[in-house]
Amino acid sequence: MFNKLKELDARVLKSIKKLHNHTNNRIMAVITHLGSGGTVWFAMCIPLIISKQLRTAGLNILLSLFITWLIGEITIKRLVARVRPSEELPEDEQIIKRPKYYSFPSGHSASSFSVVAVTMLRCPVWIIIPTFVLATLIAFSRLYLRVHYLTDVAAGVILGLGCGFSSVALYNVIAANLIR
Repeated sequence: MFNKLKELDARVLKSIKKLHNHTNNRIMAVITHLGSGGTVWFAMCIPLIISKQLRTAGLNILLSLFITWLIGEITIKRLVARVRPSEELPEDEQIIKRPKYYSFPSGHSASSFSVVAVTMLRCPVWIIIPTFVLATLIAFSRLYLRVHYLTDVAAGVILGLGCGFSSVALYNVIAANLIR
């Protein structure tokens, strides 16, 4: 089974490489940097927290990002220690700087989809749709830039959704206990 997944990972990266050109490379580099360190998601929290109607969503996103980081970056990545596909690329084929840390799961995908999960439960559709589109683009950019395998991104999406949905339940428990 692992050999089949490795073959799938390789085929997907090879197929995506056909999309590479100067313009796409620049666009994907910008998109991936939006997700670096959760930058775009932390920025998104500012207007949400300022808004009385969406404050809970903004605070819940912060909780979700923290949980996702703790589980994905601090725990799973260090346990699995998977080498990135970019480690096998020559320097002239690198589109962005090689990431320093391990590959599995994709932190960009995990954090992005943890925000998607929270917005699905806490926000109106006019926030959910662009959040989902941006999260999907960020996840795809990690494949395009060959810094993750498909299985890294898929695991990141699943982890992010799980952490996001769980964070809503946890936030509700915390909020209920603070109100008492």
